[in-house]
Amino acid sequence: MSTHRSGTRTFLIGGGWDAEAARAVYEPFVRAAGETAGSTGTAATPRIGCVVVDEGDGAEQFARYEGVLRKVADCAPVPLLVPLGGRFELGALEGLDGLLVCGGLTPAYQEAFAGCLDQLPSALAEFGIPYAGFSAGAAVAARHAVVGGWLDDGVPVCHEDTAEDLEEIAVRDGLGLVPFAVDVHAAQWGTLPRLIAAVAGKGLSHGVAIDENTAVEVAPDGRVRVSGLGRAHSVRPSADGGVLLRSYGAGEFIPAG
Repeated sequence: MSTHRSGTRTFLIGGGWDAEAARAVYEPFVRAAGETAGSTGTAATPRIGCVVVDEGDGAEQFARYEGVLRKVADCAPVPLLVPLGGRFELGALEGLDGLLVCGGLTPAYQEAFAGCLDQLPSALAEFGIPYAGFSAGAAVAARHAVVGGWLDDGVPVCHEDTAEDLEEIAVRDGLGLVPFAVDVHAAQWGTLPRLIAAVAGKGLSHGVAIDENTAVEVAPDGRVRVSGLGRAHSVRPSADGGVLLRSYGAGEFIPAG
């Protein structure tokens, strides 16, 4: 990658496949990738790498994201399949204008990026490549990634089906692209209590749980804007040992810090 680019943006998608939300959720990311492509003067159509941890149906999963992206705007999705248990290679960024990290088993995605947690954000920033995370991809964008679990010291806080094959709530090292922890499918899967427990009990300074068909954009200047059909739920620790909770809808900004 010889052409230097500067500036990047991060988009977190809480999951969901509602066609009515697709443009609001994906178009800002694709537009940002188009700006990156245009900055080089060499590509009219942005190339968007789609990272899928391949559990045996990687090609089919990629095709699903490709279809949504192409319906939203003119772009060229590129499959980046990582075998289950494998690692993402930074060389895959070559020639890309945007990076979409897709959904699946969240701990597996965290493991896929474990070898480049510091290098990947630096590479994205250097070359101005916007990042979008869908579900698992949104969760691992945080510095402290909530990767699953349904028990808080043995007490159930969400349904076992949402646990990502884990028992106790697990917070692992993430990419650090956003200054808050992330949980997803908030309203639909009932995962907000898991994030509340993580913030209250694991020393996290801020968490955002995102509904399906909803996106949170984090701009380079730190502004955090909500779009889509649902809401984003901000969780912060309170002075009395509990949490402060506030929800934000489309067009609203979540205060930084």
